Amino acid sequence: MQINLNADLGESFGAWRMGDDAALLQVVNSANLACGFHAGDPLVMTQTVRAAVAARVEVGAHPALPDLQGFGRRVMHLAPAELRAAVLYQIGALAAIAASEGARVAHVKPHGALSHLSWRDAATARVIAEAVRDTGAGLILLAPARSALAEAGQAAGLPVALEAFADRAYAADGTLAPRDQPGAVLTDTAACIAQARAMLARGGLLTAQGECLPTPIHSLCVHGDTPHAAATARALREALVADGWRPAGLAAVLATG
Repeated sequence: MQINLNADLGESFGAWRMGDDAALLQVVNSANLACGFHAGDPLVMTQTVRAAVAARVEVGAHPALPDLQGFGRRVMHLAPAELRAAVLYQIGALAAIAASEGARVAHVKPHGALSHLSWRDAATARVIAEAVRDTGAGLILLAPARSALAEAGQAAGLPVALEAFADRAYAADGTLAPRDQPGAVLTDTAACIAQARAMLARGGLLTAQGECLPTPIHSLCVHGDTPHAAATARALREALVADGWRPAGLAAVLATG
């Protein structure tokens, strides 16, 4: 049994520092790198790609809405053409930096409010999926399980990896509980491990109400901007290995179903 572990990295900006990327790169298989719209800058992107290459971790683009002050978590309604251009711009910027470091962008995972919009809104999801397809780079779309984005990716002919979150609570409809609700972010390592194990064992997303929503799960995410993220990710990996799971890259996981 194979499973992918991913984290959102490269979210520092200028003199501002976010997360322990060096520690997380020793644990995860796939790194979703901020591309400058919600966090990150050209130098941070370069340094993070270089560190990912050294750690043999896959590099992916983490495009966001143009909301640097709000960390990409504020909803913005862009026209389809503008959204398409923004997604392509961010993927292209990271692709150029990755190439300069002897690497390539392997996947795309939307960030924050853009991800939430594409979870529910089919039109937004279609724009993102088609932009990823039109790069012509054969990119994997890392999409939330049971989301409109996953459906749009499949319709666009993309390889789609379905993601579940170890450190976020799920609402009854299978979307993430809003961050301003109590218990929406799981900060206890044991709780994150328990949720991940239960989702994999039961084959679906577990809602806060205790219901299991059936879905394949190819990748588990631990957010890099939460306290003790590296320690949680390390403990999660150890627990999964003990359960018989083998952490692997997204393409390898998809190849085995």
